[in-house]
Amino acid sequence: MTFTFRPVDPLNDAKLLHAWVTHPKAAFWMMQDARLEDVERAYMEIAADEHHHALFGLRGGEPVFLMEKYDPAHRELVGLYEARPGDVGMHFLTPATDTPEHGFTRAVITAVMAHLFEDPAVERVVVEPDVRNTAVHALNAAVGFVPEREIDKPEKRALLSFCTREQFEKAVTA
Repeated sequence: MTFTFRPVDPLNDAKLLHAWVTHPKAAFWMMQDARLEDVERAYMEIAADEHHHALFGLRGGEPVFLMEKYDPAHRELVGLYEARPGDVGMHFLTPATDTPEHGFTRAVITAVMAHLFEDPAVERVVVEPDVRNTAVHALNAAVGFVPEREIDKPEKRALLSFCTREQFEKAVTA
């Protein structure tokens, strides 16, 4: 599967994002009760933030997943671990569908990781999914993430995990 990326346009994309992030499948995104205006505001804040970026993954020009990347020295994980130069934080969301496609989510996380590592300054990707999100833990492991420890964030108990460029390359070529 081939994907391209484009920045989220908070106003024009809010309806689609709202449908994705409020769906029960997206419970770990923690926006279940968000109104359209809340989604617009949240993504306008991201668009204005030099340390946080939201991108759509596109297939055939159509948005098929969402990814966010952030600088963990400035967002999300400040004070929760020792950030290193070259660290980038990441979240991704595949929307609910009535016609699941075998291998789609694995292709998405692989494309997200490859996209992040296209930047030569990125040495390590950091994730902090909810400890209860076992499905994403398995996907993370499949692309080379190694859990370090559980941490307490204001909104959840999270599994802090890391993946270096070498770990990713080894995992996807194995």
